[in-house]
Amino acid sequence: MLSVIVASANPAKIAAVADAFSEVFPDLCFDFEGVNVASDVRDQPMCADETLAGARNRVVNARRAKPGADYYVSIEAGIDGPYTFAWMVIENHTQRGESRSASLPLPPAAMEKIHQGLELGDVMDEMFNQNNVKQKGGAIAMLTNHKLSRSSVYQQALILALIPFTHPELFPAQAQDQETSGVSA
Repeated sequence: MLSVIVASANPAKIAAVADAFSEVFPDLCFDFEGVNVASDVRDQPMCADETLAGARNRVVNARRAKPGADYYVSIEAGIDGPYTFAWMVIENHTQRGESRSASLPLPPAAMEKIHQGLELGDVMDEMFNQNNVKQKGGAIAMLTNHKLSRSSVYQQALILALIPFTHPELFPAQAQDQETSGVSA
């Protein structure tokens, strides 16, 4: 059984990773484990570069926390202009795959609160009178009337990030040494 460390304890993120790996590698068996690790960026990244740095940093920190896994996966959600999205980073011992999720437009009132320092999940809880939206369907579910969920959108981007693993002959080895693959924002 191959081990996959997900750099998060968020059930929506772990489910998205499990679904993507199962879809891409239907003949393989995986054990998925979530681990809380720091992103080393702001709790609410405010640009694409900071969000990508957070995702890469989480992979580095997951490797340190749980060495020896077959795969490390991180999902870092952030803000880019008036949109929210997430970066996916997947690494094994020789390869790295990265992909960005679809962008979700945010209401101006939500952006105003985010710029005041609140995290998107807290803003959505308040706007939709919910509790812990970010561990459920996320802002995506709230704003699409549950047509999409955080996991479903992340799953698509994770499948894209797995392309270098399914076609390694087309992608030169990209995994970085665990000490150098993170980027500070």
